[in-house]
Amino acid sequence: MTENTEGIRLQKVLAQAGLASRRAAEEMIADGRVEVNGELVVEQGRRVDPERDEIRVDGSRIPTARRHVYYVLNKPRGVVSTMDDPEGRPCLSDLEGVPRGIRLFHVGRLDTETEGLIILTNDGEFANRLTHPSYKVLKTYLADVEGRVDLRVVKRLQRGITLDDGPVRPDEVRLVQATDEHSLVEVRIHEGRNRIVRRMMDSVAHPVRRLSRTAIGPVHVGKLGLGDMRELSREELGSLYDIVGL
Repeated sequence: MTENTEGIRLQKVLAQAGLASRRAAEEMIADGRVEVNGELVVEQGRRVDPERDEIRVDGSRIPTARRHVYYVLNKPRGVVSTMDDPEGRPCLSDLEGVPRGIRLFHVGRLDTETEGLIILTNDGEFANRLTHPSYKVLKTYLADVEGRVDLRVVKRLQRGITLDDGPVRPDEVRLVQATDEHSLVEVRIHEGRNRIVRRMMDSVAHPVRRLSRTAIGPVHVGKLGLGDMRELSREELGSLYDIVGL
């Protein structure tokens, strides 16, 4: 029986993905920590197609194809969340560090006065799935609103309210801080209707003073400064692949 010479050796793919050296990857395989398409792999000569095969180490998805780029950007207020603007307003491509010369899609549009996380990628299928409502990707927002929000308001929001374009029920609402002048409310929601968090808070008489998206699925803003960007980590990208079924 001749050895299958198609594809790339699994330990090389793991090393190229930045997971470990080839020697360490071989030890992972020998220890039964690596799966390919749901099958446990223990032989060292296994060859894979990094563009098609699903590879996991210790159960975590390992993205291997690097034909595409994936960035997370912390959009400042006053920037339009498009790559270009016919009115000449500041837009995403004007921010320092955003790559030029490649067509990027933005995932998770924000209104001009809202700051926070946007994902930029040239992977069209990935972008489409992340924004499609059927995948229910959670977005987390921190809203600084007028007045003291009490638990009755939180429960009302949690039960769901009706806006002018239909009912909305957030996945989670949490009161972070409250004073007589203003309150901080965290909202987790998988819907993406226009200005939905602002309209929700307007409906309960607590207009938004400032709004930030702090997370998209497993991707959190962390210490990323306003206007800064970074590549998605291997762990973040693998988790997003799983969420959208890639």
